[in-house]
Amino acid sequence: MSVALLWFRRDLRLTDNPALTAALTEHDRVLPVYIHAPDEESPWQPGAASAWWLHHSLSALHADLRKRGAALHVRRGDSLQALRVLVGETGARSVYWNRLYEPAPIARDTRIRTTLREEGIDAHSFNAALLFDPWEIATGQEEPYKVFTPFWRAAHARLQPRPPLPAPKRIDAPAAKAGTTIDALGLLPRIPWDKGFGGVWEPGEAGALKALRRFRDDAVGDYPDARNIPGEAGTSRLSPHLHFGEISPMQIVWTLEEAARDGRSSKRRVGTESFLREIGWREFSHHMLYHFPRTADHNLNPKFDRFPWARKAPAQIERWQRGQSGLPIVDAGMRELWATGWMHNRVRMLVASFLTKNLRQHWLHGARWFWDTLVDADLANNTQGWQWTAGTGADAAPYFRIFNPVTQGERFDADGSYVRRWVPELAAYEGKAIHQPWLDPARLREAGYPEPMVDLRASRTAALAAYQSCK
Repeated sequence: MSVALLWFRRDLRLTDNPALTAALTEHDRVLPVYIHAPDEESPWQPGAASAWWLHHSLSALHADLRKRGAALHVRRGDSLQALRVLVGETGARSVYWNRLYEPAPIARDTRIRTTLREEGIDAHSFNAALLFDPWEIATGQEEPYKVFTPFWRAAHARLQPRPPLPAPKRIDAPAAKAGTTIDALGLLPRIPWDKGFGGVWEPGEAGALKALRRFRDDAVGDYPDARNIPGEAGTSRLSPHLHFGEISPMQIVWTLEEAARDGRSSKRRVGTESFLREIGWREFSHHMLYHFPRTADHNLNPKFDRFPWARKAPAQIERWQRGQSGLPIVDAGMRELWATGWMHNRVRMLVASFLTKNLRQHWLHGARWFWDTLVDADLANNTQGWQWTAGTGADAAPYFRIFNPVTQGERFDADGSYVRRWVPELAAYEGKAIHQPWLDPARLREAGYPEPMVDLRASRTAALAAYQSCK
């Protein structure tokens, strides 16, 4: 009787799971295993919002496995030791997993693979998180791309969409000693700061597929324009599902392109291409972090190591975090983040620009806050997004690109609906007045909303001068 362990990590799905498919093809019995070891991802252990999502995603996976005759076997502690114990308990001779591409997991997985093989245990890993492994896409000089457009051109030319691998109908699992429970991992908060999450999200594979169908059927045709309007449901909201591997990028590509191929809607085809560029940007971010692992904590562009960031100002940073900056669309975004664990991508750029350029606080202060509060906190995307806005990374926004939250609000939240939803103090304001409420000081005081914490024009001038000094 051939036995294997299937080590789940951030691939919490049964459909299009290559490690699962391979294990079930090669072995009679497969034990689905999750090992909780957040310290092994140090210094970027998952934050509080990620822990909330993980709890519900693991619970959903466990329920899906139970429907197929198995269960999710949960252990905690050192991953290698847990795998060794389970090998002894089950008689498994092989361990299967899907690859992760961040620095700490790479080092951990390399050590585990080497040790298991030295001990006579086969170790097999697969790509389930990306369209291409990071070493598969390179320039003509066999170097990694540092600019998105040529990267995506090369990757898109090689992309061959395929139907997803089917979920198994049954999984026969070997006996093993009882592990721990998902509840015992303590992933849920002790105080109910997550009370707004449940009505917004459905973690798990079923929720991911539902979000994809909604986007395919209702939103992809309008995506090129609607994606920029934070008050509309114009984005896919697939990012947390992708991060936790509840759906694969190949599933998304196949589903959207299959729908676009019906030829009945040019809008659908255009929208699909636009959205696939965003999947490409995610791909690019992961490839960049793989090739340049120091960028999680350091500037990709070394000239910015000399940049004169302002002295850390905890009071300013806290006002930014709490949505009390006095800039309505910035505060709306930060409050949306706290309430739902998510923020519209257009607004992410605005709040990041405000922190790094108007306040001139180091991008790592923002990256760490996002890391703790986003349900889709992804090290590659988070790093790339913050360095892009700060101007310190690959394909970065030029140093003179400083988003003006007033003009951005007037353009992308023209009716003020987004700000009114998240900044109720300004609910009585209409039209463009909502984006500059300080122009009527008496009304502003009556509303109970703060004045801007910095002068936008003066802080922009100071930021440009600082950028010139290290140019």
